[in-house]
Amino acid sequence: MIKIFYGDDRVKAKREIAKILGDNYEIIEGSELDPSMLPSIFFGNSLFETNRKILIRDLSTNKNTFEKLPDYINTPHSIVIFELKLDKRSTICKSLKGKVEIKEFAAPADRNLTQVFDIYRTAKHDGKKAVSILEKIKNQEEPMMFFGLLVSQALKDYNANPGPKEKKALKELSRLDIKLKSSKLPSWLLIESFLLELSSL
Repeated sequence: MIKIFYGDDRVKAKREIAKILGDNYEIIEGSELDPSMLPSIFFGNSLFETNRKILIRDLSTNKNTFEKLPDYINTPHSIVIFELKLDKRSTICKSLKGKVEIKEFAAPADRNLTQVFDIYRTAKHDGKKAVSILEKIKNQEEPMMFFGLLVSQALKDYNANPGPKEKKALKELSRLDIKLKSSKLPSWLLIESFLLELSSL
């Protein structure tokens, strides 16, 4: 079984993935896959499982490998491919239509965006207030998506006014990006720490 999920609502996508694969599954980065690796992934057995559960991320960014996907639709394993973006008009997607489930998880256009940008603007002069606003909406947000929106707002600020504070904010966001990907601390704690420090840059 293969399912392809895509879209920017990662929270809903993760819930759906958990329903299908459970809590214990393999994660494979699709951007790093060579076509020669596909037979062992889609048809090979592990030492402990005959029916493997696999999540493959961003396979469509690897065009040569993604094009081979129709050869593996009869896999005996449970495989979910998750893409942030997917061109459903592409030849490969058209060839998969009706053979595998392709489902979009799109965030509503107005999904707390105004509040997210307000949080960044508020944090520039009052970090505690910004964290207080964040507390009201973070249960509806995914940390990495929220972080991406912070970066977007910081870039807009820098382009409008490339001052030293705006430049420092971008540097701190770069450091935060590394921490979010490598630290064992909760993502929201790291983001809140950044918001608290922003006013003193």
